[in-house]
Amino acid sequence: MKSNKPNSSDKRGTITRRQFLSRGTMAASAVALPYFIPASALGRGGAVAPSARIVMGGIGLGGRGSYDLSVMLAQPDVQWVAACDVVKSRREAAKNTVDGHYGNKDCVAYGDMRQLLAERTDIEAVLIATGDRWHALASTWAMRAGKDVYCEKPACLTMAQGQTVVETARRYGRVYQTGAQRLSEPHHVYAIEMARSGRLGPIHTAYADCRWRDGNRHDWLPAEPEPPKEEMDWDLWLGACPWRPYNSTYVNGGGWYHFHDFATDVAMWGAHTVAQALAGFDMENISTIDFEYAGPEATIMTRLSNGVKLVLYRAAGSVWDQCEYWHGACGERFDGPEGWTAAADGYSKTDVSSPALLADYKKVLAEYTARTQRPMNHVRDFLDCVRSRRSPVANPEVMYRSMCICLAADISGQLKRNLKFDLRKAEFIGDAEANRMRSRAMRPPYAV
Repeated sequence: MKSNKPNSSDKRGTITRRQFLSRGTMAASAVALPYFIPASALGRGGAVAPSARIVMGGIGLGGRGSYDLSVMLAQPDVQWVAACDVVKSRREAAKNTVDGHYGNKDCVAYGDMRQLLAERTDIEAVLIATGDRWHALASTWAMRAGKDVYCEKPACLTMAQGQTVVETARRYGRVYQTGAQRLSEPHHVYAIEMARSGRLGPIHTAYADCRWRDGNRHDWLPAEPEPPKEEMDWDLWLGACPWRPYNSTYVNGGGWYHFHDFATDVAMWGAHTVAQALAGFDMENISTIDFEYAGPEATIMTRLSNGVKLVLYRAAGSVWDQCEYWHGACGERFDGPEGWTAAADGYSKTDVSSPALLADYKKVLAEYTARTQRPMNHVRDFLDCVRSRRSPVANPEVMYRSMCICLAADISGQLKRNLKFDLRKAEFIGDAEANRMRSRAMRPPYAV
C-alpha cells in the first residue's frame, strides 16, 4: 500500500519550518523596501508622466524630416515610438536618434507606412516629411487611421489632393498642421499683424517670395539597377506617381525636386510664403483671383477680388540672393499708404519703411498672443491643438487656399496664358483645359 506521505527524496512538495520563516522574512523585506521609480516616470521635477505624453511616430525622416524629428523630440510631452522611411538607412538613423534620446531600444522601425498605420493603434499623431509626392496621400491615410498630422509643405501636388486632405480632416475630426512655420515666428507675425490690423492703412500690394523654380522638367532619367527591396522599395518610393525607371539621382540629394512627376513649380517655394502673404487679409471677402502670365520665369502678377495686387516674386538666381523687397529667403511684404513691413529668414525684427512702425512691436505681438492664444512655436502650436482639439494656425483651410493659388500659378505657366480663378469653388472660370489640370492620375494601389 502506497503511503500518503511525500517521498523523503522529493522536496518539491514540502518546505521546512526554517525555510518558511526565511522566506517570510524576505517577503516582508520586499514589502518594506519599495522598488526605485524614476521621478520622470511619475511626472515629477517638471517632467511629463508617460500617461500624459502624446505618442508619436514619423513617416519620411531623411533631410527635413530628421530636423523636424529633433525639434519634436525636444518637446517634454512627446513620446516617440516609431520611425518609418522607405530607405532603410534613413529609418535606422531615425530609430537610433530616438533610442539615443530616450536611452533605450524601444523605437520600432518600419519600411511601409501602411504597416505602421495599421498596427500602431497607440500612436496619436504623426509627422509626415516624405517627398512632396506623398504628402497628401500619407496625410489622408493617417487621418483615416485616427492620427493627427503635422505635414511638411508643399502639402499637395494638386488641388484635388488638397481638397481631399481638407475633407478628410473635417470628416474624421483630426488636427492637421502644415509646416508653414513662419506663421508662428515673431518677425513674420508682426509684419502680418501690421497689415491685418490696419496700421499700414488699406493694403494695396502684397508680395510672396517664389524664386525657387523646380518641378518643371517633364522628361525622366535613364534606368539604373534597382537596389534590393529591403534597402529601398522603389515602387513604394514612387507611390501614386507615374512609373519611372529607378535612378539614384531622384533619391539622393533631393534630385526629384526638378521633375513634374514628383513636384511642383511655383508651389515649391510659394507653399512657404503665399500663406504668409494671405494671412494679412480677411480671406472671407476674397472670391476670385486673376493671374497675368508674363513669361516662363517672370514674376507673376495677380489681382485679388478685393483690389489688392498679390505679387508672386520670381527672378533669376536663388531665394538667398538679395532683392528689392526683403533680404534673405522666404520673404513676404505688405505695402499700404502708411508704409510697408517685410520679413524673411534671418531677421531679428521685422523690416519696416520707417522706424516709427516698430514702436508697438512688443504690444502688437502681445495682442496677437492674447487674441489667438498661440505660442510663437509652430510645433508647439500643433501639440497644443492635439490636446485641445482646436484648429492650428496652418490648418487645412489655410493650406488649401494658399496651395490653390500656387498651383493655379503653375497651371497658368504651363498653359502660357492669363487665367481667372474662383477661390471659393477652387475652379477656373471659363477654361475647361485649366480645370482638367487641377488633378493628376494616381497610380494604383496608391490612391485615396
